[in-house]
This record gives sequence, C-alpha cells and structure tokens, in this order.
Amino acid sequence: MLLLFIHPISITTVFTGLVSPSAAVYDFTLPYPISYLCSIILIMNTKPHAEIKKIAIATIIFAMICTTVVLSIFTAKNHTIISNYSDLPRPELAEGIRGSQFSIDKNIDESTVDQYLGRPDSVYRDLRMLKDPGDYEAIGGDSYLSGFIRGFEVVPYPYIVNVTDLPPEVGSSYVGDTLFTNDGAGNYRANYQESLQILEDLFPKDKNIFLMCGGGGYAGAMKQLLISLGWDADKIYNVGGYWYYEGENNVPVKNTKNTEPTYDFWKVPYHDIDFSTLHKVSRS
Repeated sequence: MLLLFIHPISITTVFTGLVSPSAAVYDFTLPYPISYLCSIILIMNTKPHAEIKKIAIATIIFAMICTTVVLSIFTAKNHTIISNYSDLPRPELAEGIRGSQFSIDKNIDESTVDQYLGRPDSVYRDLRMLKDPGDYEAIGGDSYLSGFIRGFEVVPYPYIVNVTDLPPEVGSSYVGDTLFTNDGAGNYRANYQESLQILEDLFPKDKNIFLMCGGGGYAGAMKQLLISLGWDADKIYNVGGYWYYEGENNVPVKNTKNTEPTYDFWKVPYHDIDFSTLHKVSRS
C-alpha cells in the first residue's frame, strides 16, 4: 500500500519541475509496474479475508490506471509546451557595419532578443570578462561587466582564444592562457587536451546558441571560431551588444549608490576556466 503514497510524490515532482514527465513515464513503465505486480502476488499469498484481497488488488489496479493517465497528460503537455516555441529565423547578417564587421544578426538582436529567451532548445552566452584589461570606455563602452540579460551565462571570450583586431583606442585585452590559438589565418589550434571538450560543454552543438558581448565584437569572433571548428552556422546567433540593450530582462551588476561605482559580480552566472588543472598539448 506504500505505493499509493509514492505515486502522488512522483506526480508532485512533475508539477514542480523537479522531474521531467518523460523521466517519470520511464519510472512507471518499468519499476512501478513490477512493484505493483509484486504487491499483488504478496496479497494473494497472505491470508486476509477474500473480500479484503479483492479490495486491495482493485485499489492497486485503480492507482496504476490513474497515475498512468495523469502522467500521459503531463507528458503530452510537456511536448506541447516545447512545440509552442516558434521556429527561429535563419541567421542573417544585419546591414551595414553591424553585419559586415561584427556579424550581428539582422532578425535577433538587442531589440528583439527578449522574444527568444528561455527556450529549452537554446543556450545563451555572454562573452565578456568581469573586468577586461582593454579600455572599452574609449569607444563608449564599459571594461567592466556592468550588467547582463537574464538567462545568459558568462563565458569570457579572451579565455577561449587570443583576442585580435581590437580597435586601436581599446589597446590590448587579456593576453594570458587560452584554450585555442588563432594563427591569424582563420585556423584554431587547441592548446590543451581538454580544449574541445570544454568548448562542446559550454556551447553544445545540439542547441541553438545565442551569443552576446559588450558591443558585438567578441560574439562575432566567437561565432567564427565555432563555425571553423565544425558547429552548424544555422544554429548560432550573434545578438549584438549589451551596451545597446533596453529590454525588460536586464540584470544590473554596476552599483552606483556610492561615490565610486562598485560591481556586484556575485550576481553573474560565470564560467571560469582554471588552466592549472588542464593538460597542455605537446608541441614537439
């Protein structure tokens, strides 16, 4: 009879999102039916009154039917929710310098990205550093990560590959260890045995990938790197620069309450890369 209490708990986990309907269905398609069968066998081998046996068995069968129906409904609803997300427009370069120099997308950019947030088929990556050594204030930006769009996770592009082609006013960005080296001719060489695995974990190939940075440059360069290493160009969107975002999902990091601004970096979902734990590729 304990199973009658287990099922409501399982259903509750689906309600709250702790367990996906598909995972719950798996539970009911193998372990629970076996448990039900064992319970029926145990009841049949005990010596209560025949009517009590009938009631117990009928109760278990009724519980099986109810939970199967409920989970079928939730599974159908889950698939409906996913299918309700409209198809994404194919990546298309914006007109002018935004497209030709930064590879920012025409259809999904700072002004429209809010419409495409929270998709289960997509990941969202902001490519800035918490504090970039480059002088981005010289071009009207912010060297600090002053805020981000809700749902984006921060993966610093300068840790992925050496930064090139910055505006002269900005100077140099980070020049430390990187996962890859760009030889300047569009070829990327892995510097660590784990480089590609890390890249695939942070930018999964089976998802749509939304890229953003401060002004669009890091995001455009990251898109180029991914495509060069085998990612599907039709699944990667450079949505532009946070500096130009005016939507409803802004998460401010810069705190201006004091005389000198401070930055609440604890808010940032940040992916650091500890190069000391990686294994360098031998170049003999």
